[in-house]
Amino acid sequence: MTKTKEHAGDTLSLVYQCRLPLSTHTVNHLADLLRRHLKAIRSRWRTLSPGRIAVIVLALLRHDQRLADMASGNDVSATTVRRWRDELIALLAAKAPRLDRALKKIARRGGEVVLIDGTLIPTQRRTGTANLPNYSGKHHRHGLHVLALTDERGRLIWISAARPGRTHDITAARRDHILDHLRAAGLGALADLGFIGLDDDPDDPVVVTGFKATRAHKLNPAEKQANRVLAAGRVPAERGFAHLKNWRILTKLRTDPARATHLFRAVLVLTNIEATTDN
Repeated sequence: MTKTKEHAGDTLSLVYQCRLPLSTHTVNHLADLLRRHLKAIRSRWRTLSPGRIAVIVLALLRHDQRLADMASGNDVSATTVRRWRDELIALLAAKAPRLDRALKKIARRGGEVVLIDGTLIPTQRRTGTANLPNYSGKHHRHGLHVLALTDERGRLIWISAARPGRTHDITAARRDHILDHLRAAGLGALADLGFIGLDDDPDDPVVVTGFKATRAHKLNPAEKQANRVLAAGRVPAERGFAHLKNWRILTKLRTDPARATHLFRAVLVLTNIEATTDN
């Protein structure tokens, strides 16, 4: 623990160290990305080195540290830290794969199916009618809806744009033309019961969703067994979302929902960098 003097007076503030559970490869990757960007825009210098800036931004994303706290601990302004964060998020988001390219890459590797799922990323409740669409009746909270695709091992390969929390999984999948992209790549998809009705082609279905019980139709033993097999096959998708949500900034978003898509895609890129390092 170190002591630093406040700029406005003689009071002392305490600065403590905190472990960042990320690989050196991830930090170096982000620092190199920033160096190339600075060279491209012909920026001569920054207050801190690209490596220090990368660590600060990763701390914001991984631990959801407050901007003011990180600024005070590094003798810069909160505005500067915010600018660094937004700059690196934009650079990372630009590296996120497009849906069609991600699926074709899986097909070239010999993959046959992908896993699709939707989730709600919680947000702070805001006043006003503009925030009403963000309320999810399913989850009984405000948030933003996103779709994600993983491969058979649970590695995230694509994430959709952020949409209001009340958006249904099927609606989001149709807006992203999931079926068309799957057929173009020659792949199938495993999905939960929330996607029933997405694929209405009985002759050549590409999305497998299992069976849903209703008052008029009880599941027979074969249908129950099929649901269990499907649920077991979809376990890696849950693991992929778990890795995504390890970034605590997604615990409860405080950013502008309009900027959330860039944030999600930046975190996707970082998650895959970490996954590559672990493998």
